[in-house]
Amino acid sequence: MRIIGGELKGRLFKPGKNFKARPTTDFARENLFNILSNRIDFEDTKVLDLFSGTGSISFEFASRGSQSVTSVEIDHVHYAFIASVILQLHLEKVVHLLRYDVLKFIPRCTEQYDLIFADPPYQLKGLSRIPDLVLKHDLIKSDGIFILEHGKSDNFAAHPNLFEERVYGSVHFSFFKPTVNK
Repeated sequence: MRIIGGELKGRLFKPGKNFKARPTTDFARENLFNILSNRIDFEDTKVLDLFSGTGSISFEFASRGSQSVTSVEIDHVHYAFIASVILQLHLEKVVHLLRYDVLKFIPRCTEQYDLIFADPPYQLKGLSRIPDLVLKHDLIKSDGIFILEHGKSDNFAAHPNLFEERVYGSVHFSFFKPTVNK
């Protein structure tokens, strides 16, 4: 795993052999951040990274100057790895790591974020409910974005809040906006 942009660009980290997460590929991550760099000001962004896995998305946002990144990961091996990288990079004031089941965290979260990224296991039972769960609990600011990484077997084309989908090999990114009630 390497950080592909920002202040920490080029830093390498190896999760180890007992790691179960499927990290977002460098190619997909680079394209995602190219899209985001044209849409958001990273320095003014409060980010929530759900199913953090290796922490690569959290570290990319921190490297680009995001003011706050909350990473949520339940697996103890993944959590320990992310915690060790936070310490190595001296990101304790920026990246806030929580060991929590994401599906239980979402309804209990009382904060709002500019950007939420979720990369659940592609075979997660209930993956298709995640956009509605995030949107229902009002976690995204009115001008914010929710991005769900998923495989080709999930299709959100009919979702009323979907505004864009990008595909990079086997990686699909679906972009959602909250509905603004007036």
